[in-house]
Amino acid sequence: MNSLWNNDEATQYKDALALRVYTSRLLGQESALVLHGGGNTSVKRNTTNLFGENEELLYVKGSGWDLATIESAGFAPVKLDILKKMVQLPQLSDSEMVRVQRAAMTNPNAPNPSVEAILHAIIPFTYVDHTHADAVVTITNTKTGEERIRQIYGNRVLIVPYVMPGFILAKKIYEMTQDIDWTALEGMILMNHGVFTFADDAKTSYERMIQLVSEAENYLQAKNTHIVPSSNVVVKEDLLTLARIRKSVSEAKGFPMISQLDTNPKSASFAHLSHVASIATRGPLTPDHVIRTKPIPMIIGNNPEADIDNYTKAYCKYFERNTNDQLTRLNPTPCWAIWPEVGIISFGRSVKEAGIISDIKDHTVEAIQVAEMLGGWKALPESDIFDMEYWELEQAKLGKSSTSLALQGKIALVTGAASGIGRACVEALHAQGAAVIALDLNPAMTTLFDKKEILGVVCDVTIDENIKNSVEIAIRHFGGLDIVISNAGIFPPSETIADMNPKTWDDSIAINLTSHQRLLQACTPYLAVGIEPAIIMVASKNVAAPGPGASAYSVAKAGQTQLARVAALELGALGIRVNMVHPNAVFDTALWTTEILEKRAKHYGITVEEYKTNNILKTEVTSKDVAELACAMAGPLFAKTTGAQVPIDGGNERVI
Repeated sequence: MNSLWNNDEATQYKDALALRVYTSRLLGQESALVLHGGGNTSVKRNTTNLFGENEELLYVKGSGWDLATIESAGFAPVKLDILKKMVQLPQLSDSEMVRVQRAAMTNPNAPNPSVEAILHAIIPFTYVDHTHADAVVTITNTKTGEERIRQIYGNRVLIVPYVMPGFILAKKIYEMTQDIDWTALEGMILMNHGVFTFADDAKTSYERMIQLVSEAENYLQAKNTHIVPSSNVVVKEDLLTLARIRKSVSEAKGFPMISQLDTNPKSASFAHLSHVASIATRGPLTPDHVIRTKPIPMIIGNNPEADIDNYTKAYCKYFERNTNDQLTRLNPTPCWAIWPEVGIISFGRSVKEAGIISDIKDHTVEAIQVAEMLGGWKALPESDIFDMEYWELEQAKLGKSSTSLALQGKIALVTGAASGIGRACVEALHAQGAAVIALDLNPAMTTLFDKKEILGVVCDVTIDENIKNSVEIAIRHFGGLDIVISNAGIFPPSETIADMNPKTWDDSIAINLTSHQRLLQACTPYLAVGIEPAIIMVASKNVAAPGPGASAYSVAKAGQTQLARVAALELGALGIRVNMVHPNAVFDTALWTTEILEKRAKHYGITVEEYKTNNILKTEVTSKDVAELACAMAGPLFAKTTGAQVPIDGGNERVI
């Protein structure tokens, strides 16, 4: 591991806190040091308070902040003398510790101080850095971990047996260091937990961390523990089973989940190991991960539904073995799963949450394999893992109300998604918590939406293979399919039946009708194992009220509507709802060019502005209006409705 310290950059930071932010971010950039909010840092500063008195404060990373992006506002200022007094108490619950630390802050608007604030306070140096370095924690998770740590570092570090973070850990180290010469130490190794380094200047503390971790990495390299993924791995892809797994996990959890399947060479090779079920279920890399990942992953066999049920029952027994009858059991379902001979699945209520679990999984499976090469992967005992998972600070959060968006965790597919109604549907679905795969012929689709929850795919819906491939991409990426908004369409030139160009008719039928049938065909097997599955067909006012010169469009849209009606009859037995929206005069779409708009207005003998509001309510209907109706049809409001046709046209006399 190389130091990222840059003298030119560092000289821009004029005070101790600014330097603290700088080196914290350097640590946060290294995923092998900290993951998703892990680790913490601090700096001690002398300040003058409101009364002109000298006051020594500890600025420590605040709860909820990530070292990779932390700002000065992310550090909580706490009175150092109070923290030092706290460690001398014979005992202190962590919830009481949080309360006292909060009371000792000089800025009530700052975040809660890290639970390691007391430990940072008793280390007699200006700067303190703490990480969960993979290399170090991996070595400590072996059968001879402490012996190996002593071989690497000798007496240059204080080796601390594992104890719970918070007051207990601070008290333990306080007792261990009463007669110690801190200047003889370069850092501390907390077994199964992480690394502390410290110094009176930011650079030294940071670079000591890099040096200690590098020594652990060099040790592993010398032991020839480099993992080379197998080149002979053949992934047995089964997307329908993946969707079934996702549905079963979602039902067990009680809400829809995103399921990210990782079949890259490292994950696939791990999933192909003959003893993967044994080594993967011994515990997490560090107890800090258990709150996100649970103690162990699920192992998927030939009956995923039964596997999930067995995992849940086993977790309940784990809880019963360790509970003191005063705890609230957490959701007992898995957060990640090993799928032998396929890959690894990460589950989350959002793409972000699934991604965090996937990142932790990557580091964990590598550490497991390295530790196996060092004589055997050996995580902490179950009771220690349980204590961390059911830490009183985490239990306190259970009582807080939490809200989720209407479509949180749902997976949607939208066609014609680059503009107009399609794009508005993508944005509305995303705003309501859904993950979306957005299809369009537009080559810019892959970069059109700059959000992890939206996957843009270039797709020509008149080509069957394009549709099939796009649907499969959706399943691979998000794990299933719940909502389909079949929106792709064109508005052909106005031509009478007698004078129509055959291509006008053929193109309209291909896009406005046939493509919707092909999409239904490709999506139905996955919707059948979706969560409250729904199909919304975006048709047209022309179904009920066609106009002259629009036969190519009106006939295709009428056929699309009839297709949806039959689909409602056929798919209802599978629990799939099929409903239709009939927009009219939605002028912020690609269908309505200035030329077409002027031609239609002229046809009716009115101005363009009159044409735009030519309805009973004298209002203009927008793409966003249609998208919100489509989302409502996909959600609980229409949970018991199928086969419905709903106009959204401001009130059209001919339709009414």
